[in-house]
Amino acid sequence: MQRVSFVIRIIWSACLLVGGLNHARILFEHGLLWDYGGVHPSSAIYWSSLTILDPLVAALLFVRPKAGIIATITLIVTNVIHNLYITTKSASAGDLFSSATSNFFIVSQIGFMLLVLGTARFAWSGLVSTGRLPPRNSIGKQRAR
Repeated sequence: MQRVSFVIRIIWSACLLVGGLNHARILFEHGLLWDYGGVHPSSAIYWSSLTILDPLVAALLFVRPKAGIIATITLIVTNVIHNLYITTKSASAGDLFSSATSNFFIVSQIGFMLLVLGTARFAWSGLVSTGRLPPRNSIGKQRAR
């Protein structure tokens, strides 16, 4: 189960790093003070902060796995809620579903959220009591006992 937890956290961290790189790309192209096409400043700050938060949470998944798992769940759920709220504000009446499903980024975030929520129990239950995985060579020794 420890190996399953580790693999899940690798997948999560890869997705978080891709998200962080995407936010970094946006800031590189448009600058730190870009308003993301006219959104409220709090939304622009939130999206820009993901440039740092995504890689930070990805690192937490290995440095402090329990905190990283909780942070990953919190980050992706709040991100999806925020992005659906922004989409709702900009979509015409009755057009939320088509607006959301035609946006690759929202669909991929929802998919990642479902992956995280669906695998969180396995990621958590595979952790050893210290919150860290033992060194790789000790995993085989534990099974032999």
